[in-house]
Amino acid sequence: MLTPDDLARLEGRLPVCVVGAAVVDVIADAYSLPHRGSDIELHQQGVNVGGCALNVAIALHRLGIPSVNALPLGNGTWASIVRQKLTEYGIHSVLETTKGDNGWCLALVEPDGERTFLSVSGVENQWDAALLDTLPQPANRWIYLSGYQLTSKSGDVLIAWLEQQAGPYQLLVDFGPRLADIQDAQFARIMALHPLITVNRQEAELLWQERLGASEPFEAKALMTRWRQRFGGAMVVRLDSEGAGFINMETQGWIPALATKVVDTIGAGDSHAGGLLAGLASGWSLAESVALGNAVASYVVSQRGGDCAPDRATLRTYWQQRLTQQ
Repeated sequence: MLTPDDLARLEGRLPVCVVGAAVVDVIADAYSLPHRGSDIELHQQGVNVGGCALNVAIALHRLGIPSVNALPLGNGTWASIVRQKLTEYGIHSVLETTKGDNGWCLALVEPDGERTFLSVSGVENQWDAALLDTLPQPANRWIYLSGYQLTSKSGDVLIAWLEQQAGPYQLLVDFGPRLADIQDAQFARIMALHPLITVNRQEAELLWQERLGASEPFEAKALMTRWRQRFGGAMVVRLDSEGAGFINMETQGWIPALATKVVDTIGAGDSHAGGLLAGLASGWSLAESVALGNAVASYVVSQRGGDCAPDRATLRTYWQQRLTQQ
């Protein structure tokens, strides 16, 4: 069983490449979501720099795991905000482009912590082969990719790049809310790469019904078993306070959640992926890596904003406190 003391074993044994977006998040409290023609009053929390890939990069950085961050930076108001914030985070992106500005989104946070995004795309969704070919390709690397980029207009470019990669690599895909927008042909090409898939409850239920064609009620362990049978791939299923399940060709299991009071779920899934990658890059087992992801996500949902992944010392203290109070 993984413990807070195991954080000392984290080390970047395998290279990690984080491919995706750095965008500006305008975050506001919404006591109800708007309906057509309505005009609701919001309470602005702040203006943060986020994006799934950036949240993953932040989590890795704070846990002391080096990564090559392929987060396109453009020119414009939003790009300037992103660059300034990356400097503050201590995060470096290896990709620069003159094709336009970075994207932004309005994140509406309801009283129970659930979030709804209204997004405007920018250069983070304008991939081309020339840009991707500038990325280093060390052997045995982990590559992270988000569904937001896969469902963009240049999603096929990213898939083709993955298919043409030189040397062995392992792929972690977090489809996120855009799972329903993945076309059948794209999905088949992605699954042919034998990725590790990480999904939350809603996404797992969608896979259960749409990709596996199940008619019976959703059950996470049954999903994982059928997934392995159908695709021969690995999966992590995150079920909030119920914890997270995992399966690959060698093993399967369930890791309990590290209980906490939920304040804001923005960035929870991304930070879980960051913790998961930190463990995998350290040569940890999938079970240990999922347990680390659970701990990181638990801390993040107890804080405001999606960029609040903890460093090792903070996570160790928080983890010990949670275990004492349980």
